[in-house]
Amino acid sequence: MDKKLRAKKFGMIFAVVMVVTGLLLMYTGNDALVLATEKKEGILTAEQIKLSFENVGGRMVKECVKEADQVKKGDVLMVLDSTDVDLSIAKLEAQIAQMKSQIKSAGGGVNIAMSQADTNEQQSFRQIDQQKAAVDAAEANYNNASLDYNRKVQLFEVGAISKADLDAAQTSLQVNTANVAQQKQLLSKLLAGTSDNGDTDSLNLPTIALERQTAANKLNDVEALNQQLKGLEVQLKELKVKKERLTLRAPEDGKIIKILAKEGEMIAQNTPVLLMESNRYYFDIYVSEEKVDKYKEGDEIEAVSVAGKKKVKGTIRLLTQAPGFADLRMTREKGQADLTSFQMRIYLEPTEEILPGMTMGVKMR
Repeated sequence: MDKKLRAKKFGMIFAVVMVVTGLLLMYTGNDALVLATEKKEGILTAEQIKLSFENVGGRMVKECVKEADQVKKGDVLMVLDSTDVDLSIAKLEAQIAQMKSQIKSAGGGVNIAMSQADTNEQQSFRQIDQQKAAVDAAEANYNNASLDYNRKVQLFEVGAISKADLDAAQTSLQVNTANVAQQKQLLSKLLAGTSDNGDTDSLNLPTIALERQTAANKLNDVEALNQQLKGLEVQLKELKVKKERLTLRAPEDGKIIKILAKEGEMIAQNTPVLLMESNRYYFDIYVSEEKVDKYKEGDEIEAVSVAGKKKVKGTIRLLTQAPGFADLRMTREKGQADLTSFQMRIYLEPTEEILPGMTMGVKMR
């Protein structure tokens, strides 16, 4: 009988302990579900970069890294053969030098033509001045011959001179008349249709204007050569860019984790040849919709490594609805049935103690 009472007593004590423990868990929030909602964990991952030769291909002549090497931004990783590009660059540089010589020669020809037009203009002005003087002299001779002829007509009428003297005066008048007409015709030819305003140096001679226009037209040829030169220089820049791309450099600090091509192989353009692990570390956690409103993208958050309890600052870069597998379904505990989860991606500041693959935890607000 004592044994039965003792067993009954121990059973009642055990039941009371279970009830008290359940109540404590319920009110203090130490059950598994509550703990899972208060602390979230994720696996730290490093972003990986596939490296390739941009828009160029060829035979690899130099492999500068091996797997597990740490590299800095700008370090040479691989080099392709540049023989063909070097020859094209040398050929194009020779064409550019030749084109520059042609431009210089054509520009000099324009300057010479302009100077020649200025010289011809001054010579034409002086010839016009000389011809004006010749016209003035011819008109003076004509006036003298006209006066002489008129006097001799009067003398002939009174019988003071012979008919031969009158004929000679008449012939002289005719000769001077023709000379005046000839000198004026020569002056008109020099003026080339330009009206004489009395100031020779201000005249705009059509022949000189034509010479200047011809010289100016040669400037169009020079401009055409300049445009061709620009085209060649653009081609040269493209070739130099292509040569630069034959050398593959590290885009940022990181670690080489896989080499996909070996020295001596023919590499196709834009084909991955290296796999690099960057120093951009992140991990994902899943937050219920009840807590997501406490966070926003750009917020700073503290993460702790499970191994070593190392604390590190992080930044929320992504906050979006998570895939369906991350949702809470039909738990019916603590009122958390059918809650939608949100994916939170946290980027960490790189430290020596934190390595990819570690489990990182975040205490939720």
